[in-house]
Amino acid sequence: MIVRAVVCTRYGPPEVLQLKEVEKPVPKDNEVLIRVHATTVTVADSRVRGFRVPLSFWLPARIALGLRKPKKAILGTELAGEIESLGKDVKLFKKGDQVFALTGHSCGAYAEYICIPEDRNVAIKPSNTTYEEAAAIPMGGLTALCFLRKGNIQSGQKVLIYGASGSIGTFAIQLAKNFGAEVTGVCSTSNLELIKSLGADKVIDYTQEDFTKNGETYDVILDAVGKSSLSSGMRSLKKGGIYLHTVATPALGVRMRWISMTSSKRVMGGTTTGRTEDLIFLRELVEAGKVKPVIDRRYPMGQIVEAHRYVDKGHKKGNVVITVE
Repeated sequence: MIVRAVVCTRYGPPEVLQLKEVEKPVPKDNEVLIRVHATTVTVADSRVRGFRVPLSFWLPARIALGLRKPKKAILGTELAGEIESLGKDVKLFKKGDQVFALTGHSCGAYAEYICIPEDRNVAIKPSNTTYEEAAAIPMGGLTALCFLRKGNIQSGQKVLIYGASGSIGTFAIQLAKNFGAEVTGVCSTSNLELIKSLGADKVIDYTQEDFTKNGETYDVILDAVGKSSLSSGMRSLKKGGIYLHTVATPALGVRMRWISMTSSKRVMGGTTTGRTEDLIFLRELVEAGKVKPVIDRRYPMGQIVEAHRYVDKGHKKGNVVITVE
């Protein structure tokens, strides 16, 4: 059977994405076949498509992602949909279950159908969300959750979220508040009200104020976009505090290790994967009304080029969702 998918034919601008007909996937014994109703365009999708990586990452990234074009021709890292069929060994789900999932490095969400192992970051979606809302949870939600747990966030601590208006940042604000922290969000002028509405105790407009120069110190600083100055930011970290960096180049990684070895302060970066139980934890928070995904724009799958153009501008608020008709 022929179905539709968005295929990345080579590295380049959004126009390298093409809507094509592909063979409908068949689930293996341990897989579920999901009819995708919604996916998203993340910054990670945009970076892979355009192969925008730091120079120090160039060779390992080419080896990992593909030399001349992406090894995973169908991009997309998160989705929500309905299970259409099951492999013979599947025990956790049944036909008709409404689920949401993180595909991560396996990609494949830019399609009408996808097969995913039943034990790999797929769970029943929150009952109080649409497919579009559920698709906007896994990537930003799991990344924010994993990094805040790395920082061992505690009730009563002062936490600063830099890049608070993006997908990771909007979840980090809400999760930090849920953990009992006093939260400060850093964003641009146009996003101040959004961050306040998500529960931030204080909001700093980075176009008007440098958080590293106002004398405030924090137990945890989370840079959700990888754009803060590490050396300046360390001044705003309390003794014994933790600086979390979601985008760490090899050179920055060396500096992080050196600071952690020679100071009472710690710096942590790297990648996060999340687990199915973390996805279930997020679902419970969403169903309890304690966390919600933020959606900036919605596009049909036929307009995914326009969606990537918008994300490439670097000003999205929360998430950009793709509806799969």
